[in-house]
Amino acid sequence: MIKQSQNNEDALPVVLITGVSGAGKSTALKCLEDLCYNAMDNVPLSLIERLLIDGESGAPTAIGIDIRTRDFDAKGLLKQVEALAARADLAVRLLFIDCEDDILVRRFEETRRRHPLASDRPVSDGIREERAHMAFLRDGAEVVIDTSDMKPGDLKPLLEGHFGTDAQRGLNICVMSFGFKFGLPRDADLVFDVRFLRNPHYEEALRRQTGQDPAVSEFVRRDDGFDDFMTNLKALLKPLFPRYAAEGKSYLTIAVGCTGGRHRSVCVSEDVSAWIAQQGEKVHLRHRDLENRSK
Repeated sequence: MIKQSQNNEDALPVVLITGVSGAGKSTALKCLEDLCYNAMDNVPLSLIERLLIDGESGAPTAIGIDIRTRDFDAKGLLKQVEALAARADLAVRLLFIDCEDDILVRRFEETRRRHPLASDRPVSDGIREERAHMAFLRDGAEVVIDTSDMKPGDLKPLLEGHFGTDAQRGLNICVMSFGFKFGLPRDADLVFDVRFLRNPHYEEALRRQTGQDPAVSEFVRRDDGFDDFMTNLKALLKPLFPRYAAEGKSYLTIAVGCTGGRHRSVCVSEDVSAWIAQQGEKVHLRHRDLENRSK
C-alpha cells in the first residue's frame, strides 16, 4: 500500500484510478467528477507529474490510468505514485477497480466490446493477461473496490465515503438485502440473517411479489418475532454510527439476508434504511438479488 509521507491539511487530493477493463473505472472517474474532482482519463504516465506541478490546479484531481494508457507500465506507475505521495503538497491515493472474471466476460459480451488485449482472441484470454499485468497495482492500492455485485448507481456513495470532502464524506451507510443462496455480499461489514421470519414464498398469493409490495411487507411484519427483532437491531446499530464515524470509517455496509433475497430481507432492509435516514445519517439502499436473480 502507498504511504503518504506526512499529513498536510492543505495538500491537494489526488486519486489515481486503475483496474481491470470492464470493472467500472470510467464510471468511477465520472463519479469523482460529480464530487468536484478535475477528472482526466488515459493520461500518459510521462505527463502525470507535469499536471500536478505544485498542486497548481487548486481542485481535487482524479486521473484514470489503465492497460490502454500510452507507455503504461504497472511497476513504473507504482513507483511514480510513491514519488508523488512523498510530496507534501499532494495527498495521493491509488484506487483499484476490480470485478470477478465471469462478470467481466458477461459485461463484454453484453456490450459486444472487445477486450483491449484480446482483439482477435476470447475475452477470457485478455482478462487473464491483464490480471497478470495489474496484480502488482492491486496489491499496492490503498482502496480496492469490487464491482461484481454493483450497479453503476451503487458506486457513487461508496466513492463519496472514501474520497468526498469533509462536508460530503461523513459516514455513508449502505443497507443491502441479499439472498444467502447467492452468497454473502463481499463488502458487508455487518450481516443479519432474517430467515427466522415466516416466508411469504410459501404463500401462493405473495410468491411472485417482493418485499417492496405492501401485502408482502405486512405479512412479514405480522411475524411474532418481527417487532422484537427490529427493536433490538435498532438498539444495536444506533450507538455504532457515531463510534464508526469517530474512528474515521467512511463507509458502512449493513447486509440483511433471507433465502432468495426477494421477500423478507427486502422488507427488513426497507424499514432499516428508512429508520437510519430518520436518525439523520446518509443512507443508500440496495437490493442485490431482487431484480437479476430472484424468481
